[in-house]
Amino acid sequence: MANLATSMLLCLNLSLHVAMAHDWPGGGSTRFYDFKVQTLRVTKLCNTKEIVTINRMFPGPVIYAQEDDRIIVKVTNVTPYNATIHWHGVRQKLSCWFDGPSYITQCPIQAGQAFTYEFTLVKQKGTFFWHAHVSWLRATTYGAIVVYPKTGISYPFKQPYEEHIVILGEYWLRDVVQLERQVLASGGAAPPADAFTINGHPGPNYNCSRNDVYKIEVVPGKTYLLRLINAGLNMENFFAIAYHNLTVVEVDAEYTKSFTTDSVMLGPGQTMNVLVTADQPIGKYSMAMGPYMSAQNVSFQNISAIAYFQYLGAAPNCLSLPAKLPRFNDSLAVMTVMDGLRSLNPVDVPKEIDASLFVTVGLNINKCQSKTPVWNCQGTNNGTFAASMNNISFVNPTISVLEAYYKKLVGHFTEDFPDSPLNFYDFVNGAPNNAPNNTQATNGTRTKVLEYGSRVQVIFQDTGTVTTENHPIHLHGYSFYVVGYGTGNFNPQTADFNLIDPPYMNTIGVPVGGWAAIRFVADNPGKK
Repeated sequence: MANLATSMLLCLNLSLHVAMAHDWPGGGSTRFYDFKVQTLRVTKLCNTKEIVTINRMFPGPVIYAQEDDRIIVKVTNVTPYNATIHWHGVRQKLSCWFDGPSYITQCPIQAGQAFTYEFTLVKQKGTFFWHAHVSWLRATTYGAIVVYPKTGISYPFKQPYEEHIVILGEYWLRDVVQLERQVLASGGAAPPADAFTINGHPGPNYNCSRNDVYKIEVVPGKTYLLRLINAGLNMENFFAIAYHNLTVVEVDAEYTKSFTTDSVMLGPGQTMNVLVTADQPIGKYSMAMGPYMSAQNVSFQNISAIAYFQYLGAAPNCLSLPAKLPRFNDSLAVMTVMDGLRSLNPVDVPKEIDASLFVTVGLNINKCQSKTPVWNCQGTNNGTFAASMNNISFVNPTISVLEAYYKKLVGHFTEDFPDSPLNFYDFVNGAPNNAPNNTQATNGTRTKVLEYGSRVQVIFQDTGTVTTENHPIHLHGYSFYVVGYGTGNFNPQTADFNLIDPPYMNTIGVPVGGWAAIRFVADNPGKK
């Protein structure tokens, strides 16, 4: 049930035409990559199965680049499944056709077909990642994007001795494409993953996984940069290293003021760079990934994935020292990290607002319409779950929204996504979650059209129709300033906004039973 989120589409209404592929901003080098969507036979958790990967690598290949480089990736699909690749966090300036979400900016790449993505990393550097954007293929089809500063430009912190990519993931024993179909047909919640993984390895807490563990070997006294990425499907996750502090220096590919903590939480789609100094006695220390589950009465995987932060000189078979993670529902630990995030320097936050939206997020319970309710109506109160924003549950069109918009094809989407919910009430504590209250969602492919250059504010409000929970929200094509957040219902009279140095992010976790406020300028044609 957690994070069955729909996408809010923000299509910009421009007086100029959308740029074609050859209108590239000036950049640095051009880097070419060849991606083949292929199956790979793997054995994990005492079970052997085929998974969908890129180039038969799990996780997939890393894309390395520098700020302002042009990236060209030919993707050839040799699986029987539809596929696309989304370049998560890349703003796609003048390249909106290559963002990757299926039926939004492109139709899927069908079996046996190929598609070439071309984009420039305009004024972007840091840790990003790519993943499949059709169905649940992204459970195993993902990899990192590392974009370095321009030559001669250093980090705003001391140069680390080494850098390592650490990707957090979820792993199912069942075929994820079939599993997604079964979940949608059931009307109920998705089953929890069978394991968490760190760089594709579950670690020794899981069956048949004592040797299926990722390890970083470190030199005593040296400082390491870990590029953390949560590539999971549904779960938000805590991460910690036994007896070591983490100094956060970047979030969602934007530098932050450094602050130190003993654990961090990343929602699906979030990235975070942390510095770790090997300042403890020589030994083997656990790196642990565990769940953050803020919803009530929801089953989830509660076994931590383990990797090793192992000092050179440690005995090969020495026991690892355990990492201490926050409790699975420790929202205070989550808020403490969020409180510490600040942009590195003062920033130009929009002060005047041209377009203001208030968007509720959560789950609805639709009435059962099936003649076989025992199979198809497994949601609360024998209904079916429907993720919604402002009580509207998204329906995939038959062609991409961007193509329909650009070619002025009618009947594929509407431009009437509401600026606020139809009814206001106590969203957190008084949401209608029992019969005879109406918990029905409205279905539609609705968009919100913004004028180019609009200064936009969006308030995201969590709701408790089924249960309150922390909701990750990602905006394609943009980063945004997180100017405020809090618990309870949003109150403009008491909300405390940071308009000096708020963090600049592309994915935000709307707090459980709370709200988050973001601001951005709508200056990227065709993005959503």
